[in-house]
Amino acid sequence: MTVRPLHDRLLVKRIEEKEAIKGGIIIPDTAKEKPQEGEVIAAGNGKKTEEGKVIPMDVKKGDRILFGKYSGSEIKIDDQEYLILREDEVLGVIESAKQSAAGGKR
Repeated sequence: MTVRPLHDRLLVKRIEEKEAIKGGIIIPDTAKEKPQEGEVIAAGNGKKTEEGKVIPMDVKKGDRILFGKYSGSEIKIDDQEYLILREDEVLGVIESAKQSAAGGKR
């Protein structure tokens, strides 16, 4: 099944952090916080103004993003958990050193 987000919404898959063991204590999955980093799986066309003009999105498919702790709505598709959130809930796009050295071009 595929999902196409509408307007200024994004379909995001959370990126799990590596499990860190501090002082020999393993934290159970139920006590861990959900990651606030994800990969954009699909993006809508953009936000529509009152005049009907579409403002294109800054975030695109494949981008790694940071989002707020309680952002978006969790959904499950084919036993995979995803997050649908608006573009304005994105805190930032993670760029590699190569991208930022090239003047921010993606």
